[in-house]
Amino acid sequence: MTAEACAFKILVVDDEPDLEMLVRNRFRKEIKQKDFEFVFAHNGQEALDKLREDASIDLVMSDINMPVMDGLTLLSRLSATDRIVKAVIVSAYGDMQNIRTAMNRGAYDFLTKPIDFDDFQVTVSKTRRALEEIKQGAHAREQLSAIQQELRVATRIQQSILPTTFPPFPERTDFSIFARMTPAREVGGDFYDFFFLDDDRLAFLIGDVSGKGVPAAILMAVTRTLLRATAMTGGSAGECLAYVNSVLLRQSESDMFVTIFYGILNTRTGELEFSVGGHNPPLLFSPSGVVGVLHAKSPGMLVGIIEEARYTSEHLQLRSGDGILLYTDGVTEATDTSKNEFGEERLHKVLEKACAHPVEDLVEEMICAIFAEVNTFAAGAPQHDDITAMALQYEST
Repeated sequence: MTAEACAFKILVVDDEPDLEMLVRNRFRKEIKQKDFEFVFAHNGQEALDKLREDASIDLVMSDINMPVMDGLTLLSRLSATDRIVKAVIVSAYGDMQNIRTAMNRGAYDFLTKPIDFDDFQVTVSKTRRALEEIKQGAHAREQLSAIQQELRVATRIQQSILPTTFPPFPERTDFSIFARMTPAREVGGDFYDFFFLDDDRLAFLIGDVSGKGVPAAILMAVTRTLLRATAMTGGSAGECLAYVNSVLLRQSESDMFVTIFYGILNTRTGELEFSVGGHNPPLLFSPSGVVGVLHAKSPGMLVGIIEEARYTSEHLQLRSGDGILLYTDGVTEATDTSKNEFGEERLHKVLEKACAHPVEDLVEEMICAIFAEVNTFAAGAPQHDDITAMALQYEST
């Protein structure tokens, strides 16, 4: 026993007047060392009153035959209380019927009269170990419940960070944009964002943090906020990624990094400026149904892992009706029950099919079609990675 540990508290319920003296005398050493602490009651009703008064009672050791309330009735009342406590019943050696009834009503063990105090101590020790296991399990469940609640809160916070209202700028007719994310866990490491730098320039981005769960979600929030703040200073796409890389190198764990595609669309001219930080190449689509890959001439390295990484700005001219699809590898690397990947070829076909039957809300239809195809392909297989996609279509005015 350590000085900080609490004594194992036992409530002895028996109407024999000499029992208290016998117990205190037999266990005087354990009582002095604060290993055991005994409380006494003379009937079931008195025992219930003491249980209500003292929440630290661990074990109830009760006789069966007592006035006012017998031990069997006490057992029934104990099972209705919302507390962790075990009961050991005490009865005459040949009283097997009452002993069986007591066990059926929830007694953990039994002792026979006259009480053998060696057997008494063994039974108490065994019951104590069982209670400790139960309490540890209950504590673990409470911790798990608290973690689950925190994750639910984190999920709501993360969802509030990402734009979810579409169309986000209903008054604008010079472009349309739609995005969607399905995390593999309660919180994810994928992110996307879009915002105006001025009246004519729309910034948009997608990113994928290495790892899963809460650490990835924290780095995701930091990176998204950092890139947005950096973009508002007016630097080029490459300059923004370079600055984000330098900050993350100082702030994030050495084994975590981010892949990012960052673009700036001039909604007046259709000029697209972009920079790539280790992210998979986006797909380009046109009103004619042609789907191609946007390969950067000088793709940058992963963001937040190499100090010498360089990020360049590149340019592309979009014509009216042209669009770009950004996605994370959770789309193409989604697997079915046979471990086959969804792949880039299937993704191309989804885009080609969507472009062949253009609708008013093409970008939304395109993203919804991608997620539907991925879900159909996976056919119930576990989702191992976040799935995120964003589509942007330019319309000249």
